[in-house]
Amino acid sequence: MSETSENKDSTVAETTPLAIGLGLVLAVVLGAANVYLGLYAGMTVSASIPAAVVSMAILRGVFRRGTILENNIAQTIASTGESLAAGAIFTIPALVLVGVWKDFQFWPTTLIIMCGGLLGVVFMVPLRRALIVDREDLTYPEGVACSEVLTVGQEGGSGIKFIGIGLLVGAAFKFLVSGLSAIKGTLEFAVAKGQSIFYGGSDLSLALVSVGYIVKLKVAVQIFLGGVIGWVIAIPLIGGYESGEALESAWSAWSTQVRYIGVGTMLVGGLFSIWSVRKGIFAGLGSLHSVPGTKTGKAVPRTEQDMPLYILLAVLLLTILLTMGLYQYLIGSIGAMFASIIMTVIASFLFVAVATYIVGLVGSSNSPVSGMTICALLMTAGMLLALGIKGDSAILATLGVAGVVCCAACTAGDIAQDLKTGQLVGATPRKQQMVEVIGVVIPAFIFAPVMALLHNTYGIGDGLLAPQAALFASLAEGFFGEGTLPWNMIKIGAGIGITLIIIDFFLERAKSPFRTHIMPVAVGIYLPMSLSVPIFIGGLIYFALHRKQSNEDITNDASDHGVLYGSGLIAGEALMGIGLAGLMTVLAKYGKEMWELEWHWGISAVVFGAFLMSYLFMARKPS
Repeated sequence: MSETSENKDSTVAETTPLAIGLGLVLAVVLGAANVYLGLYAGMTVSASIPAAVVSMAILRGVFRRGTILENNIAQTIASTGESLAAGAIFTIPALVLVGVWKDFQFWPTTLIIMCGGLLGVVFMVPLRRALIVDREDLTYPEGVACSEVLTVGQEGGSGIKFIGIGLLVGAAFKFLVSGLSAIKGTLEFAVAKGQSIFYGGSDLSLALVSVGYIVKLKVAVQIFLGGVIGWVIAIPLIGGYESGEALESAWSAWSTQVRYIGVGTMLVGGLFSIWSVRKGIFAGLGSLHSVPGTKTGKAVPRTEQDMPLYILLAVLLLTILLTMGLYQYLIGSIGAMFASIIMTVIASFLFVAVATYIVGLVGSSNSPVSGMTICALLMTAGMLLALGIKGDSAILATLGVAGVVCCAACTAGDIAQDLKTGQLVGATPRKQQMVEVIGVVIPAFIFAPVMALLHNTYGIGDGLLAPQAALFASLAEGFFGEGTLPWNMIKIGAGIGITLIIIDFFLERAKSPFRTHIMPVAVGIYLPMSLSVPIFIGGLIYFALHRKQSNEDITNDASDHGVLYGSGLIAGEALMGIGLAGLMTVLAKYGKEMWELEWHWGISAVVFGAFLMSYLFMARKPS
């Protein structure tokens, strides 16, 4: 969308109280929903498109007002909640899983998320022109898609009905699964042949099917490929079965050995990502001296104004002071605190730049946040070991730094997409950046209570597996606690990662439509295969509905009802999960439990299939 000099300089309704307030409400709701999804499935989905559709429906449908720039501000704030959720669930639950915390401490949890998010904003702002405006090779696919949604929404934004129906259907399905225990959450089996174990199974989750549809078949296939490597190939080859339940032995083999193959693969993925984008990062950093957006005078058009430098420095200084206080509380050592803060600033700036470049190049679905967080964890662990710091203090410092860096990288990737959307619709970067700060600070306060509620009801690491957090907990224990790391498995994973990079190189040269991007495969290895199966099913549904269309026809999520319906399913299932957690907590105080139906697994499969058909119907349904 091109901008004339007139509307570049004109005053347009943008950061109105209504847009900011709506954005904050959506940020809290979508952030809480993604916390549940992330702890359950180990991944989150972008909230920009559903947030844009909902904000348009409310502003234009209910209040009969709202410019495209107000809608953009609302979705900008709302999507921040999702990005903070990703940073929160990857690392903070590890503090509980490793045993240094008994529950989610409110202020430390809030400060880890808030400080990481603010560092993501502060370090992203100077990179906007270098990596978003001046780099035509960086397409920022989610940002472009969201701009198309906003542009189409000027004509009404009728897609809200698909999100609304999905919300109700997803909530009803989750109530049957967790509220009444009517539908079994997972159908799985394992058989033993000699010392080898062969596993098969799938979670019955509409949210995971929706994830597969939203990330599309190419990514869903790569996640499923990782599941095949881990569960179909690695577990039988590892063997070791002697007696007892084969299914229990399969899960034991995954938790103690196979998932560490995923660690090695992610580590290689993170390092390779940094290396592969080094030229783009250096070129971007080299152009920072010419950034004009640090001034807000009349000579600078509205659409080129960035947050003033003095505000950036003030936010950075305040964030560093808050982080120092956080680390001093966690560690209790001034020397370790200063070492940790230095590592945090360096790693955050590095991974903010890397995350920004990568989401611009290949989109958020292929961003190696887990790999970058592992790199940050290893860097911090190495520094603390060199300083002779061990025990719980070292675990707290390592996971604290990893948490802040992870939140910074996740937030930066989201901000980059939002700023690209803003560039295309004619927004004011300075105003977007200001509301990003608000969108970090306010929602940060809800994550500790939500995670505590979910932990006390379902059990993080048990009912909610929290795969990444479990891995980070194991790594921290291996370095500083009594745990040991299966280095052979990590080396095998590293070898798989190198192999995937080589294969992908030749696929790229051959211009193959299928690729072997390392991070989705690594995600599939360390996720239970029962999660990757419904994701694969969602990808197949997407392919079945779009196979006759060209790439140009299927890149616009604005007109894809399956994306909107799936976003509603995810939010409905997640919010019902959180609501049931609150209800079960209240009932437990009065010595009561939820009523259970306990349907046969065959009935569960049939009912799940019926719900699945609704996805096909809604995705094909005309407006």
